[in-house]
Amino acid sequence: MRIGQLLGTGRSADVYAIDEAWVLRRYRDSSDATPELAVMSYLSACGYPVPRVGPSPATAAPSDLVLQRLTGPTMLESLLSGALAEDEGGAMLAGLLTDLHTIPARVSQDPEDRILHLDLHPDNVMLTPAGPVVIDWRTTAEGPPALDRAMSSLILAQVAVDPSSPSAAGAGALLRALLPHLADQGGVPAPHLDQAKRRRAADPNLSPHELALIDEAADLIGELADQTLGTRAGVTAAGAEIIVIPAATPGKEKAPDHEE
Repeated sequence: MRIGQLLGTGRSADVYAIDEAWVLRRYRDSSDATPELAVMSYLSACGYPVPRVGPSPATAAPSDLVLQRLTGPTMLESLLSGALAEDEGGAMLAGLLTDLHTIPARVSQDPEDRILHLDLHPDNVMLTPAGPVVIDWRTTAEGPPALDRAMSSLILAQVAVDPSSPSAAGAGALLRALLPHLADQGGVPAPHLDQAKRRRAADPNLSPHELALIDEAADLIGELADQTLGTRAGVTAAGAEIIVIPAATPGKEKAPDHEE
């Protein structure tokens, strides 16, 4: 296999061109990519938008993945350029999480478990001509969908509370757009947010500065989630059917038996 130009580099892997159709993703720490390959193949067979997995040559190392070469910006690039609004991005991110969580676990026998990405954020979504495609499945696992929702929320919140980040305001707006959609799927329960905090704190790729932001980020999620619940309660109350007894019989205003 002939490796071409370096196309991109992340926290743990580099991506090289092979040809116009395929790229090589190689972990710098020589991690075994076999579990990731198995999950991506399973998701692709289920119709979830992941890069196609290509045939590995005999010379490939366990840390190598041959993947479909995608074209288009990341969601992050589109958000920063203004080509994608935060409201659209929040709905898209929530939709990708929701669709993922409809897919049964591949290994777990627990009927409640689902495939989890655990690092689904705007820089891991490619906006291709065929639609959004989710990349970088290194952290994938199986478990409760609420943990995946908590991880995505916490990652965004860490950027939002970082005063040194030029993307802080945009990340906050995206988080505000995302959380109401997540609330429709069960939200971000406190136990799963605590679990997400522990996972982030144990991530060796995070800097000391990023680690120091975890608690503040979790607090922001709690505040915004409370605001979402308060707003929805207000809308529900405003839309409720109120039956009022005429003023001639004071003190007998009847509360509705139901809300619409």
